[in-house]
Amino acid sequence: MTARTPPQTRSAFFHHSQIATRWMDNDMYGHVNNVVYYAYFDTAVNQYLIEQGVLDPVRSKVIGLVVETQCRYHSSIAFPDMVTAGIRVGHVGSSSVRYEVGIFRNDEDVAAAEGHFVHVYVDRESNRPTPLADNFRAALDKLRARSAASE
Repeated sequence: MTARTPPQTRSAFFHHSQIATRWMDNDMYGHVNNVVYYAYFDTAVNQYLIEQGVLDPVRSKVIGLVVETQCRYHSSIAFPDMVTAGIRVGHVGSSSVRYEVGIFRNDEDVAAAEGHFVHVYVDRESNRPTPLADNFRAALDKLRARSAASE
């Protein structure tokens, strides 16, 4: 059996957003249900894009469609915990982006969960992939890891 990769720390992510858990997030086992983590991913990424001025969910001509998701769970979160979602960009294509997300419970430094999702950016009307605009790429660049050799 292959050893499981240990959870990452907050410093592995380049932007952090706080998200309050809600009473309804808990399942009958007393912790946040697994599907809620994907909502945290979506909230953190879209909040960042809105803050950067590259996404207007109602008016943008280009929108992101999720085509792939994955999450690994390390420890439980439960209401009334506060979640911090850390994000970074793992890959940028001509019309797609792989966002990587760490979910942290309260002030803990080690991720309770981590995963990714891939957005393909499409024209809202035709639903066809469209190249990422320069200002969008600039916002993504703030979330990309740089090796010491490239700095």
